[in-house]
Amino acid sequence: MRVFTWARLDLCKEWEQFDGESPLTKEFLAVRIIYMGTPDFAVAPLAALIDAGHEIVCVYSQPPRPAGRGHKERLTPVHAFAEAKGIEVRTPKSLRNEDEQQAFAGLNADLAVVAAYGLILPKPILDAPKYGCFNIHASLLPRWRGAAPIQRAILAGDAETGVTIMQMDEGLDTGDMLLVDRVKITPETTASGLHDALMEMGARLIVEAVDKLAAGALTATPQPDEGVTYASKLEKGEGRLDFAKPAVELERAVRAFTPWPGAYFDRDKDRIKVLEVRGTDQSGTPGTVLDDALTIACGEGALQLLKVQRAGKAPMDAEAFLRGYDLPKGTVL
Repeated sequence: MRVFTWARLDLCKEWEQFDGESPLTKEFLAVRIIYMGTPDFAVAPLAALIDAGHEIVCVYSQPPRPAGRGHKERLTPVHAFAEAKGIEVRTPKSLRNEDEQQAFAGLNADLAVVAAYGLILPKPILDAPKYGCFNIHASLLPRWRGAAPIQRAILAGDAETGVTIMQMDEGLDTGDMLLVDRVKITPETTASGLHDALMEMGARLIVEAVDKLAAGALTATPQPDEGVTYASKLEKGEGRLDFAKPAVELERAVRAFTPWPGAYFDRDKDRIKVLEVRGTDQSGTPGTVLDDALTIACGEGALQLLKVQRAGKAPMDAEAFLRGYDLPKGTVL
């Protein structure tokens, strides 16, 4: 294990006597942070660090990209939030060139905090801040290293997941663990709900980690060699429901792929999104509609579709859907 020690003794002559209870003002505990994040998940931790009194010297985020019907460039959620707070935002397409690395180092930060940023950090970037880079990772490392840990945990039927605050190194989510917290995954857990829970957990944990760093009380623990899994990036085609699979797997897929890429099945030229389901013990030829309640036979068991959505239509429950769409018992999908 490794204990981080806070070396900014120039901030307070009495720092050596600090025992965690001394009435020092917040400015002596403030940490100069470069924040690096892009999506909604990364907004709450940034807000929490600001509220905690730490100094955000700069924010890095993915460049604006065309979005919507007009294809107008849209700022990322982190970019928009930081800009509204009057914080400088930088949006390089890569951090591999020397000019970008020198500009990053020139910020003279104590720490970089990374949350779903989306760019690989080369060694000169990892080494530039005095205390390196902390990552807010939405899994219980070493399980689900990689891009889509929230969805993969649900798909795998994991009983729990959580957030790991990690000291970043050059590997893929392989760095030492600093703080961990856990949350249960229930049969009702969806990716969107779990995303929000882990976002708030990450916001709380990163403030705790930075405060402990400032107090010289942060312990780093190497990840175990056992239990490593990889959460590969989600692909749009993964949302297609294959009724030859067991119902329990498809039920997880619906929860994991809400809201993106979305679970669906095709009937003729229609694509039907599936938003909410319930597993049943009915059986039949996989893909067969078993009743008038929109229950579909699977490889094992069956899946009752509770809420669905046709292209261009609002979400609706099964009863309302069947009033306007012909999908009778015995239909094979």
